[in-house]
Amino acid sequence: MTAATPIALALHGGAGARRDRDYGRQLVQMRELIDRGGERLAAGAASLDVVVEVVAALEASGLYVAGRGATPNSQGRYELDASLMDGRTARGGAVAALRGFKSPILAARAVMDRTPHVMLAGDGAAAFADAQGLARITDETAWFIGDAAAASRDPGAPPHGTVGCVALDRDGGLAAATSTGGVAQKLAGRVGDSPIIGAGTWADGEVAVSCTGHGEYFIRAAAAAQIGFRVRFAGQALGDAAAAALAEVAALGGDGGLIAVDRSGAIALPFNTEAMARGALSPDGQIIVEVL
Repeated sequence: MTAATPIALALHGGAGARRDRDYGRQLVQMRELIDRGGERLAAGAASLDVVVEVVAALEASGLYVAGRGATPNSQGRYELDASLMDGRTARGGAVAALRGFKSPILAARAVMDRTPHVMLAGDGAAAFADAQGLARITDETAWFIGDAAAASRDPGAPPHGTVGCVALDRDGGLAAATSTGGVAQKLAGRVGDSPIIGAGTWADGEVAVSCTGHGEYFIRAAAAAQIGFRVRFAGQALGDAAAAALAEVAALGGDGGLIAVDRSGAIALPFNTEAMARGALSPDGQIIVEVL
């Protein structure tokens, strides 16, 4: 880990965190994933592989409103969304309203790697995931047992708990990945920003971004891509670009947060909600893991 070959990593567990809840388990897991992801990057792993691995672990934990901790929609069904983007190639993959599979981010990776498309949705996404041999959910009632899923049935539960990861690898490659179960009691078929490249996820040669919050407003602001364009075309510093994009989301009436890293290893973790579960590894080896 040297100045000539910086690595950096950031992750989030959603901007719907509240001050009156205990996030001890999330803090422990986020620290473990930061350590593991940092070790992988230091050993030369590609940023794309690392962000997918981290997000898959967040999905499987059931501690967030994503993957196993996803919230049911208004029909009591679980529709999951995810996307990823490789900054080296501008390639992306996404699934939306996916039902019946354990890891939406692995399905999104398969879309990117094994099809000419960027997004598959609904029944088509499920048929594709099945054809790829991805792990199925045989019993939704038994599978969705995470703390976040239980909390989502409480009217006072956090409205968003999307997960995401961004990374800079030793070759200077940037990547981002995002996954969510969406807003509790959403209409069937509702899709937020998380699976939409440019809204909830973005990576190019300058930055990588993953967002969490009221997805409709992040879509309208093209929040994730906006940060990249502010850095690339306007020459803004990462922190300024991230703050400006989030301010635009707020001006439209939305709230949330995001994580971002640039090619120098600078990290931004802004949010305008009560709290946001987040962690980061800086190029100098400094680690932070916080919720409030």
